[in-house]
Amino acid sequence: MEMSVLDQLFDAIGLSQESYSAVLKIFTVVFIAGALSYFSGKVLDKLGKQLAKTHNLWDDTLVEAARPPLKLMIWVVGVSLAAEIAQSYSGAGVFEYIDSGRKVFVIYCLIWFLIRFISGAEKILVSDSKMKEPMDETTVAAIGKLTRVSVIITGVLVVLQTLGFSISGVLAFGGIGGIAVGFAAKDLLANFFGGLMVYLDRPFSVGDWIRSPDKNIEGTVENIGWRTTRIRTFEKRPIYVPNSTFMSLTVENPSRMTHRRINENIGVRYCDAGKIENILREVKQMLIDHDDLDTDQTLIVNFNMFGPSSLDFFIYTFTKTTNWIEFHQVKQNVLLEVMRIIEANGAEIAFPTRTLYMAEAPGPSENDPTAVLEAKE
Repeated sequence: MEMSVLDQLFDAIGLSQESYSAVLKIFTVVFIAGALSYFSGKVLDKLGKQLAKTHNLWDDTLVEAARPPLKLMIWVVGVSLAAEIAQSYSGAGVFEYIDSGRKVFVIYCLIWFLIRFISGAEKILVSDSKMKEPMDETTVAAIGKLTRVSVIITGVLVVLQTLGFSISGVLAFGGIGGIAVGFAAKDLLANFFGGLMVYLDRPFSVGDWIRSPDKNIEGTVENIGWRTTRIRTFEKRPIYVPNSTFMSLTVENPSRMTHRRINENIGVRYCDAGKIENILREVKQMLIDHDDLDTDQTLIVNFNMFGPSSLDFFIYTFTKTTNWIEFHQVKQNVLLEVMRIIEANGAEIAFPTRTLYMAEAPGPSENDPTAVLEAKE
């Protein structure tokens, strides 16, 4: 009875029994694809919750990477099967490329999955909370980029092979084209290999403060790309430096310093000459006892020179911290302590002074004609 009603309905809209049979099959395939996509999401959710309880981080990343590509693959397979059913009934030429299209989309889903997994792996490798010894961000970024490029190139070659193109011919054409492109884009290639050298040699990493004595470049590295490196100056302005520049540029990386240096000259008055020896002794002992100074490094306190208006001595020592703000706090404390020691010894810090001595005017000379004339008058 139900089928007769369906027959009457399809006849009313101009569809034969064979046509509505095809419609039912297509609907069934699409419905199954939708159901599989929905249930696959639920299964991955439960699987993800179970894997989250384990200490292995890679299985979580694998599940998260598979979510969108798996759903897309299910829909691609379902829609392509529905299209094949439609082709078997209609014979339309538009459905001739269903099989090739399905293969291309499946390969795309696999590439998408691998790229998502690589991105998730990068986050794990640089995370302090997930790794006991996290890797350097610059190195991980370089390896990730190279891996993604390899996956994409391999995927493109597989797609070309699937579509019937000869890979050997493509590679041969790519070799000849690569030579032409190399001559036309030598600056681009120079920047590429410059970036590669930065990744391999690692003279600096993202977040480092660098400067170049050769050129007016100084700031914090924000990004190392394949063509340029972005540096944020202390005025908060971005500088985009071509990577090829670093192949011939001297780069100083203050972020990797082990200590910061305090090197100061201090002068006391000449009238306090008898007190300077005791001042030097107390200042040196103060530096040795200071908790923020590294006494394993060079530590010098010496009388240095006779200045124009002061007796100068210098202090030379290194702080334990490399933080710029903390360093200035330590330096301020050291200089204040030096000032207190000088005052405690009854001396004063010298400042530029000048003493003018006035000589008495000489009396008149016998040979001075003006003096003789005045005497006669």
